[in-house]
Amino acid sequence: MNYNTVMESILENLKGEETLLLHTCCAPCSSAVISRLSEYFHITIFYYNPNIEPESEYIKRKEEQKRFLKEYPSKYPISFLDCDYEHEEFESIALGLEQEKEGGKRCAKCYRLRLEKTARVAKEKNFAYFGTSLTVSPYKNAILLNKIGEELEQEYHVKYLYSDFKKQDGYKKSIEFSREYNLYRQDYCGCHYSKEEREKHVASSCISK
Repeated sequence: MNYNTVMESILENLKGEETLLLHTCCAPCSSAVISRLSEYFHITIFYYNPNIEPESEYIKRKEEQKRFLKEYPSKYPISFLDCDYEHEEFESIALGLEQEKEGGKRCAKCYRLRLEKTARVAKEKNFAYFGTSLTVSPYKNAILLNKIGEELEQEYHVKYLYSDFKKQDGYKKSIEFSREYNLYRQDYCGCHYSKEEREKHVASSCISK
């Protein structure tokens, strides 16, 4: 399924000024997504990322996200909904999956953890739609993310915004926005497993040179 086409169809058929609870992981990834959606929705950014560590990194990314929202000239004002760090929730779902490679079963559970929280809050606060900026990354499984979103839409009875934001040069645009707004770009996804995998990759690259 072409999820970008599905999203375009949703946008074309929106009635009135709909509300969207958009999960984001960082300012760079959110930038191109916000640029694309802010013409259509009243967006509230939901920063729920218990996977990110250390906590200082979590706070750094969150503050950068808030700075971008203040500086970006969107059609409609964009709100920011903060939440507790809840790192123990991530550690719980990662148990037994410590040796999984990046993109494996641990990541799938992390996707669900963050998206389910988003769907639950969207239901509680009467948002018309919920979605995530994660599909802008070429390192994230857009098919899996959309399947999880579809399941949660049926469970929580809140419409899910299907997406593949890396289409139409979404990822490239996120890099351009990062340069324009001087955004902090991290070099690992968020959890300490991804950080360790990144460090090993860098070390092996240096040795091969």
